[in-house]
Order: sequence, then C-alpha cells, then structure tokens
Amino acid sequence: MLLEPRSGLLAAWGNALLAGFVSPDDAADAVVGDDAVHRVEGLPGEPGPVGLTLAFGRLRALGVTGYRVALPAPGHPLGLSGPPDFNARALEAEEAVVASGAPYGLVPEVTAVGPDGDRHVEVVWHCLPVREAPPADVPSLGEAERELAEALRDATEVLSRLDVAASGPVADAALDAYRARAERGRDVLAPGYPPRAARVLQLAERIGLLVSLAYEHGPGGAVSASEMSARVAALRPVERVARRAQVASYNAYVEERERDGLR
Repeated sequence: MLLEPRSGLLAAWGNALLAGFVSPDDAADAVVGDDAVHRVEGLPGEPGPVGLTLAFGRLRALGVTGYRVALPAPGHPLGLSGPPDFNARALEAEEAVVASGAPYGLVPEVTAVGPDGDRHVEVVWHCLPVREAPPADVPSLGEAERELAEALRDATEVLSRLDVAASGPVADAALDAYRARAERGRDVLAPGYPPRAARVLQLAERIGLLVSLAYEHGPGGAVSASEMSARVAALRPVERVARRAQVASYNAYVEERERDGLR
C-alpha cells in the first residue's frame, strides 16, 4: 500500500493552489519533494513535457477546478471513472489523479536514474482523457472514519490471531519513524483541507503501515502455506478500507466544494 502516494501530494497541493492558499512554485516544490524532477506530458496545447508549475496553470486554463485521487488495485477500481485505457494505466501505476471540471487525468511514470549510490527519481505525469462520471467506491469522510475505527480493531485482532511479525526491531523502527514524522508537525495535507480530513488520513496511513509490516517483515507464526494465505485474506479487507480512507481524505477538498456549490 502506498503510504504517501505521489498522486495524493499532487492533488492536495493542486487543490491548495486552486483555492489560493499557495503559489504555483510552492505547490510544485511540495509535490516534487525529494524527487529530482516532475514533468507533465500530453497536456493539450503543449508540444512536449512541461514542468509542474506550467502544468498547473495550463490545467486551470483548461477548466480544471479540483483534483481527486484514485488508488486502484486488482479487482478494486477505487476512484476511477474510465475510460478503460486510463483505468488500465492507473491500475498499473497503482495511483492516478483525476481532474474535476475538465475531462483529464494524470498517471505517474516513476523512473530511478543514475548509478548505484547516486540514484535519483524522475516522474513523468501522463495527461490522458477521462470520463466525467462519479468515481468508483469512494466513501464520504464520515463513512471512512467509521470504517477505519473498525479496521484498526480488526487489524489488531488479525495480527494477534495469526501471530504475524508486525513487531520486532524492523517493525519498531518503522513505527518510530512514522511517529517522529508526525511529531515534527509534518503537514499531512496541504492548506485549505478540513481538520477531519487530516485526522482520517493520519489513521489510514498508520493502518496501512501496520498492514505493510505484516506483509513484509517475517512470517511470525504463519509457517504453512495455508496460514500465509489466511493472513493475506484477513488483511486484504483492512488494506482496502485504509485505501478508501486515503482517497476520501485527499478528495475532501473537491467533495466539500461541490457540496457547498449545491447549497
């Protein structure tokens, strides 16, 4: 599971820019983060790839009024609305951004460049046409928060029952790093998002981390193939809930804006 997907950063800071909370350069810098460079390819009116600052302006001129996130997985087209070509590319990347107000979506292609010991990450966002339709399986923030409370309890029970090695030095170090990041006051979301969205996203990330640790760090007591299969089957619904909550959090700006527009 993507604990902090690039699509979430682009959508959150793109929405903050549209709302007037940040400048184009600041929004672009926040999205790029520790990566070397981000470019956008396939923008209407642009003959080649452009930087994020220019891309944000071009998308706004094309009518984009907000950005949503999609985090699809096999059998779960979370946040997608079609067409099939866009859905397939988003599924391959495990994430995408879908614009509101104009029929465009962005799918990242991530490449590590350079020799070992001096590698850096370059990202090309492919701008593709999307179908203007409600996104698949995205809950409201309230629904996501209730689901997460149950998922956290379920995850704890599953890990205990299967004796999964979500503890020990590696797991403890990962959890400590997560807590340290939170204590440093890291902005979970960009300016302009409701506090509830940040709270839901933090809990979704924590549950996602626990699930990732359970998958990746040692078999614990699950020593047989059937027990390993039971672990995956038990954790998959928890992971699904966490991804739904991530999408609901990142999409809260657009959902709130559209809800206010209907009043």
